Amino acid sequence: MVDVDSALRASAYSGKKRPKGNESKKEDTKSRKIEPFEPREAFEKEKADAFSMWLVIVVGLAMGVFMRYVIMPTLSEPEAILWVLPVSLVIIIPAMHKLLIPNHWSDRYDNGNWFRASFLYIFSWLAISFLLVNPPLADIAPPTLANGIDIENTDSVEYVEWEDGKYTIALNQGTVDVVLGMAVRDNVDAENATIQVSFWKYGALVSELANGTVSDLTDARATFDSVNNSWINVDKSGNPVVIKHSQDIGLAWDLGTLTPASDYEIKVRLSEVGDPWEENVWERTYKIAVVTVATA
Repeated sequence: MVDVDSALRASAYSGKKRPKGNESKKEDTKSRKIEPFEPREAFEKEKADAFSMWLVIVVGLAMGVFMRYVIMPTLSEPEAILWVLPVSLVIIIPAMHKLLIPNHWSDRYDNGNWFRASFLYIFSWLAISFLLVNPPLADIAPPTLANGIDIENTDSVEYVEWEDGKYTIALNQGTVDVVLGMAVRDNVDAENATIQVSFWKYGALVSELANGTVSDLTDARATFDSVNNSWINVDKSGNPVVIKHSQDIGLAWDLGTLTPASDYEIKVRLSEVGDPWEENVWERTYKIAVVTVATA
């Protein structure tokens, strides 16, 4: 350990050790030399940077418009080309500057300019793309379930849990009557989303629970409301966790009596008319296992 006094003494001593003679004078003179400021040169550099900024902003916006109105209508779903093509154009930014900006300004650019220009181009493209593919200008996001599935809380249910992608219902008796709940959400109009829900056992179709628009499922909505807040998963206020927002639409169906040692599946498909794509689709299969647990 070195105390403060020793460190200060060593610093003062080292500062006094300087070369003697003419070399010392040359170093002192060189260290005090200030580069002359040239207003005209600084002004030209600022103009060059401004040209670079507006060039990459315009190119980024143009790329976003091109991808939205030329490339996306030829696709039916998200594909890698939607981001690979715009991002790959970063490599031609230096050549673009030299081609479009006169040499009087383009010769002043260095590696720092290319770094800043690349990021500004990416951010400009992302910003315009975000605006052009979301409401009110477009809609590429399909309707989804707000927060998975849940069941009505009954005396037969000891607990439920997600494990390895499977929804496990633990019972304290041999069978259980299950009311299944979920909620549909969309960024525009969940009422007009098309929903298909089917119930499967051992890979065989048991029943088709829903096939139509959400607004037409009046019975399913009434069943969800009748359960009220008696779901397994509720928040601190007692509201069902499957609904995350007031605009989410709750749906529920009575699956009947389920027994342990059986493999059940709930298949959900949500779709809507998209823009620019003809159909935005979301699909999910929920595996349900029923087990019996020992109770004290």
